[in-house]
Amino acid sequence: MTSVERVEAALQAIAAHNQRTNAFILIDADGARAQARQADDETARGINRGPLHGLPVSIKDLVDIAGQPTTAASQVLADNVATTDAPIITRLREAGAVLIGKTNLHEFALGTTCEDSGFGPVHHPLDLTRSPGGSSGGSAVSVATGMAEMSVGSDTGGSIRIPAAACGIVGLKPSLNDVPTTGVIPLSTTFDHVGPLARNVADAAAMWRVLAARPTDVVTAPDIRSLRFAVLDGDFIGNLEPPVREAFDRSVQALRQAGASIESRSLAATATILDVYVRVVLSEGAAWHAKYLDTRGDKYRPTVRGRLLAGRNFTAVDYLSARESCDAFRESVNLALHGIDALLLPTLPILAPPLGQDEIVIGGVRIPVRSAMLRNTQLFNMTGHPAISLPMRMPDGVLPAGFEIVGKLNQTSTLLAIASTCEKIIC
Repeated sequence: MTSVERVEAALQAIAAHNQRTNAFILIDADGARAQARQADDETARGINRGPLHGLPVSIKDLVDIAGQPTTAASQVLADNVATTDAPIITRLREAGAVLIGKTNLHEFALGTTCEDSGFGPVHHPLDLTRSPGGSSGGSAVSVATGMAEMSVGSDTGGSIRIPAAACGIVGLKPSLNDVPTTGVIPLSTTFDHVGPLARNVADAAAMWRVLAARPTDVVTAPDIRSLRFAVLDGDFIGNLEPPVREAFDRSVQALRQAGASIESRSLAATATILDVYVRVVLSEGAAWHAKYLDTRGDKYRPTVRGRLLAGRNFTAVDYLSARESCDAFRESVNLALHGIDALLLPTLPILAPPLGQDEIVIGGVRIPVRSAMLRNTQLFNMTGHPAISLPMRMPDGVLPAGFEIVGKLNQTSTLLAIASTCEKIIC
């Protein structure tokens, strides 16, 4: 297909799906068509900018694109027009990607469901009554429905992996500092990551190489029989919705039968993960939002505003002790990875929840939806380890679920290679 054909197919998908899913805040049809014509002209002249050349890509609307609004899905920033491209946008342009539009999200990325947006909630493409996950829900929906071939999202506690799992696609949170966050509206400067959402591992790897400016990092899938894994037990797999447990157990067994070595390992002090996470994220979020909370507080979604205001209640001691706890968690995850290639766990313990539902019951235990959705992802933002969510095979009529693989620090390309091998077996 030519780039023009790909872009027209994406725009047709937008016409078919966007009104019902509300995945996009801005659609740049004219700009995308012009970029596609340029890409095809370059191809005709023998210029190939790589695997992203001419492909329609959507961008989460907290990334600056010169001349376009960057709203972070909030009326607080409705008049905020970017004057320059974020570095990752420059890299995408240089790679020949076609930027087709800006996607909807949970306001300021502070949520897991995409129901609190100044532009209306994002709806799951397979069940409009349910959440697509968040905060990069619009990005995930755009890829799952063919409205874009790939998307750029951000991940502070799971915001790439959660919607990827809920929508049945691939989502990569790279290792900390792999991809620059300059020009991306922050939630937590300590935990923020930027990465790709894509239909498969190869596409995610291609986009990661561009975003991270690592063009020579080749992803070569290893033999499954050479790989050693550990399933993280305890809280990570202790209480799962039945369809998730069944799919995860099937996937682990499939890897084992294919020849992988798989054991179980534990982490210490997991009960404190959420408390430590909240103290860092809300403290840093409250600091960045201080001027807007004091001057435009009424423009926020009430739940998001309440969380940010709660960040003002933490002391410097609270914040610094939480940062120290993150260092301890990092060493704990490093220890769990010692002598093996990667950790395995479900990305989400639940299927996509209904929009507006605050709590969910799993195994007779009532749990806040937000806490459940963050449970298996937020730790690796706190430690910086790369993590990827792959879709698992699900029975007909059952919503998607994700299989999370966690790699070693600063080894994103190795994780992608491992994921490429696993994809052939579990997806």
